[in-house]
Amino acid sequence: MATARGQGAGSRGQGKDAEVDNLFQVPLTEFTPARNALAAKLKAEGAADTAERVKQFAKPPVSAWVANQLYWRHRKAFDRLLAAGDQFRKAQAAQLAGKSADLRAPLEARRAALGDLMKRAGEVLRDAGHPAAPDTMRRIMTTLEALATYGEGPGAPPAGRLTDDVDPPGFEALAALVPRGGHRGGRSEAAPRIIPFNQPKRGTATRKSGNDKEDARRLEAERRAKEAEARKALREAEHALAEARRAAERARADMKAAAARAKAAEKAKAALESRFEKLTAAAEATRQDARRVASQAEEAAQAVDDAERAVAKAREDLN
Repeated sequence: MATARGQGAGSRGQGKDAEVDNLFQVPLTEFTPARNALAAKLKAEGAADTAERVKQFAKPPVSAWVANQLYWRHRKAFDRLLAAGDQFRKAQAAQLAGKSADLRAPLEARRAALGDLMKRAGEVLRDAGHPAAPDTMRRIMTTLEALATYGEGPGAPPAGRLTDDVDPPGFEALAALVPRGGHRGGRSEAAPRIIPFNQPKRGTATRKSGNDKEDARRLEAERRAKEAEARKALREAEHALAEARRAAERARADMKAAAARAKAAEKAKAALESRFEKLTAAAEATRQDARRVASQAEEAAQAVDDAERAVAKAREDLN
């Protein structure tokens, strides 16, 4: 996965950052000449390091380019997807901490935001003259899902500056994305969290050896309770995974249906255009034929006139 690593979206908008942002908003066919022109400009201005980084930007595939355009042109819809992903990560973190959390609501919000963006993706493709092929739409959806999973934390792919499609994060990356607590404004590097086995507090006095069996029974009961909680968390996580897969399958089915409808509409449009052209040609031929017949009728009428005058003159001469 190759991406254009730059400053976060919150720090963009001025100077050279704005120029780089503008590069990722140009039509895809203009990306390479625009990149080379920007690199040359930056080098002439003395920003050799930035110019070299810009020069290394690869031209995005059409799917990554569409994801960039969704970020720049439909920011509110894009932010809704990221917010839904953030809420889902928080719900997962709460469950891992043994707390009750609703995974269904953020999953549904994420599905709705993803569906909205996929409709807009089809519009972006159509407006740019690119076909909304099923494989292209699938790669766009995979990239959007991955961006929602990564969020806007450190190390996340820079939304709006992608130079390639984004794959979903692996298990270790997902573990790193689970919120560790603390303030959002100043994130600190935290070691992976380990949930300790908390034994109940005991009094200062030690129990007599005669109570060893009672202690063992209590510890076994605690172990079983912990195991039951772990199994419950596993069931809920598996349920959330199944929901996510069903939501993704529905989105893929909607995408395929939309692509099929678009293809049928294009085919119908082409047939109507062909028929219109044929009817236009037939109408023109009919108009020309009508003009020819009218001309012939006018000539025939003139011939009748001439013949009548000739007959009248001949009778006059005869008399």
